[in-house]
Amino acid sequence: MTKSELIRKVQERISDYPSRDVAYAVLVVFDAMVRALIRGERIEIRDFGNITVRRRRSIRGRNPKTSDIIELPPRKIPFFKVGKELYDMINGRKGL
Repeated sequence: MTKSELIRKVQERISDYPSRDVAYAVLVVFDAMVRALIRGERIEIRDFGNITVRRRRSIRGRNPKTSDIIELPPRKIPFFKVGKELYDMINGRKGL
């Protein structure tokens, strides 16, 4: 599902609001989530899952073109852990 599809689905559920306002609300939510992750905060959405930032240590890599060994710096990556409710729904254990 793309962001525009998500906006369209939300618009279908709450048709009282113009799509422009729904799109803005979705963007505000995504922006708040990104800012929280940048600050190193954990995002928890009950029954859906958690998003955290994990740190990766520096590693030695190899340039595939030249085969030169390069040092890759430490980095942060977002990590999603699915919630039990969503996991059960996806695996057909609970209905919507």
